[in-house]
Amino acid sequence: MKSDFNRMKNVAKGSFSEVKIDEDFIVLTYQNENELVEVLERDIDSSFIQFHFCLKGSCKFVFNQGNYGLNIEDEKSLLLYNPQRDLPIHINSNPHTWLVSVLISIKKFHSLFSQEADYITFLSDDNKDKKYYKDGKITPSMAIVLTQLIHYNLNSSIKNLYFNGKAYELLSLYFHRNEEANVEQCPFLVDETNVIKIRKAKDIIISRMAEPPTLQELADEIGLSLKKLKEGFKEIYGDSVFSFLFDYKMEYARKLLESGDHNVNEVGLKVGYSTASHFIAAFKKKYGTTPKKYVMSIS
Repeated sequence: MKSDFNRMKNVAKGSFSEVKIDEDFIVLTYQNENELVEVLERDIDSSFIQFHFCLKGSCKFVFNQGNYGLNIEDEKSLLLYNPQRDLPIHINSNPHTWLVSVLISIKKFHSLFSQEADYITFLSDDNKDKKYYKDGKITPSMAIVLTQLIHYNLNSSIKNLYFNGKAYELLSLYFHRNEEANVEQCPFLVDETNVIKIRKAKDIIISRMAEPPTLQELADEIGLSLKKLKEGFKEIYGDSVFSFLFDYKMEYARKLLESGDHNVNEVGLKVGYSTASHFIAAFKKKYGTTPKKYVMSIS
């Protein structure tokens, strides 16, 4: 009992310094500069991907009430994602440990990579129903960014802006790969045939945005089941088919309005709204203002 008591005395509660860039993007920094093991805890729901970078020291991620753990050593990274259940952070940090964590929603993550990086997806047929983790090394260029985040000492008024830029830089460095790298080594592979079909589905709905096919018609046209179309589209583009199309139509409409070549009714028709009132309501839902007021604001 005495040894247990002494052990408990040498465990303290630690805390993250948190910068919420937006609801879908959070950066946590932490330094344990004392001689005690510190416990860090934070709730995170299953919609977030977690990137953890141990710049110095070491720590252990504990799951399932202590039944399972993952160690992370200095100059190592750990990626965690589980679409089936929440993965709250519970870390036992050893003395003199520096840790930076980036939490980003799956929707925001896919929006960053959908144009060029179909190979980066956690929801392949092999992985979509499983928890996923990947450990890796912190490169020298990543270490510089991590150190800058840990030692931020600029004006507090620009902290969010600074962390925003550095977090994107960190993710860019994390996913950078040499052109000659073997794609078979990438853990995010999805079936290339299905990727081509999903991209074709995106092209179809964009080209026919005024009168898009139903989901079933779209699935039949590209040769996938309805289930695979829905799942695959969300895997690659981070959103449902029609939510993606809505955002695309509103962006297209905004650019048409900016050009000054079309009135509100004409723009509404071009993006598939038979009445101006429906288009105005949709535009306001997306941008918080009416098309007319938007045009006036940029004139």
